Amino acid sequence: MTTSGVAHRVTRTGILLALMLFAIVPLLSMFTTALAAPGSTPQGLTWPSDPHWHNFVDAWSAANFLALFGSSTLIVLGVVPATVAMATAAGYALAQLHVPFGKAIYGLLLVGLTLPFEALITPLYYNLQSMGLLGTRLAIVLPLIGLLMPFGVFWMRAHFLGAEPALTEAAKVDGANAWQTFRRIHLPLATSAWSALAVLFFLASWNQYLLPLVLVDDPTKRTVAGGLGAFQGQYGTDIVLLCAGSLLIILPSLVIFLIFQRNFVKALMQGALK
Repeated sequence: MTTSGVAHRVTRTGILLALMLFAIVPLLSMFTTALAAPGSTPQGLTWPSDPHWHNFVDAWSAANFLALFGSSTLIVLGVVPATVAMATAAGYALAQLHVPFGKAIYGLLLVGLTLPFEALITPLYYNLQSMGLLGTRLAIVLPLIGLLMPFGVFWMRAHFLGAEPALTEAAKVDGANAWQTFRRIHLPLATSAWSALAVLFFLASWNQYLLPLVLVDDPTKRTVAGGLGAFQGQYGTDIVLLCAGSLLIILPSLVIFLIFQRNFVKALMQGALK
């Protein structure tokens, strides 16, 4: 290997290690803090002499995470399948079917992509109030579907624009209509794209904090992220239990990402190659 090749490899490895530390050190700091004595304020990244593993049980009970995990699961099940299905169909239609006014529709979706999330909270509140949905989980599910759709359509349209035209032409020659071409040919080939989109939508729904806080009064009907408020009192914050609760919230997201990481990386690599 030449000198320039060695230097390139060392530089690339160094950047990779720096990025890994940037992601791992905060998690390690949270983990060591979560094992510290209850009520203490640990400083820095130090392993406690007497780890308090029971802090995770205390955090689970204090924040009523059993009810919140159930509520978050219902919200995710209401948001992710519907949004991924509609975004996939819309992305295919805009990319492959030459829909009338398709460019104008896509432009409107791009406008929705640029709107700041917080600017829509007040109109959403009064709309849901007039519909009688305020305080229900539908007050979280329906706005999330609408807010995530622009990005979903943008993501899937980008994938279907790179689809091989010869596959569509071959399907037409064999007598397949538009739905059969989509269902039997393009949808299976887009598995990496829509599964990566499902992971992103899961994270957006699972970690949603602002919408449930504003639109739902009952804490047990909010997402699990709202449970972190249980560790913040009027005169102080229990840092140890807050870190333990945060790690409990992160755990399902890590499991979902590990399950779908191959599809996620594959979708990102396809986008980079295009």
